[in-house]
Amino acid sequence: MPLAPGITVVQVFVLGIDPGLTTTGYAAVIGGSSEPRAVAAGVIRTDPAASVGRRLVELHHDLSEILAEHKPDVVAIEQVFVNLNRVTATSVGRAAGVAILAAAQAGAEVVEYPPTKVKLAVTGDGAADKRQVTAMVARRLGLAVPPHPADAADALAVALCHLQAARWSKPSAREAS
Repeated sequence: MPLAPGITVVQVFVLGIDPGLTTTGYAAVIGGSSEPRAVAAGVIRTDPAASVGRRLVELHHDLSEILAEHKPDVVAIEQVFVNLNRVTATSVGRAAGVAILAAAQAGAEVVEYPPTKVKLAVTGDGAADKRQVTAMVARRLGLAVPPHPADAADALAVALCHLQAARWSKPSAREAS
C-alpha cells in the first residue's frame, strides 16, 4: 500500500528483550521501510546458584556488550507480568530494571510492551500461546526453523511488536550517518 505524500518510512534497528533473571532473551531486528529481518537472537543465562546481586551484574555486563555490538535505535522490553507467583515477578522485574539501565546507558530509547500487546501484534490474538507466537515469529521473519529457545522467540516477538507499533518521523542514527 503506497504511503500518503510526504510520509517517509525509515529503517529502524530494534533490540527486543524478554527479561528474566535465569534466562533473558534478546533479538536484534531491522525493519521499517522493508520486511523485518532478524540480525541476531539468543539468550543470556545466569547461574541460579549465584547470588541475586552477582546475577544482575552478569546480566548487565552481557546486555551492555550486546548493546555495544548492535547499537540499536530503540530497545523494546516485554513488561513484567504479575501473576500468582510474586517471587518470579520480582526476579523478572529486577532483570527488566537492569535491561532498562543498560539500554539507557547505551543511549538507546526504551519502550515497554505488555505481553498481551506483543501477542496481539505478532499473531492477531492477545491470548496466543507460546507455540503460536513462535510459529508467527518464524513466518513473519521468513525463518526456515522456528526460533529456539522460547525466550529468544519472545524477544523477536517484542522487537516485531515495536516495529509494528512505532511511528517514525525522523531518520534513525544508522541512516543519518
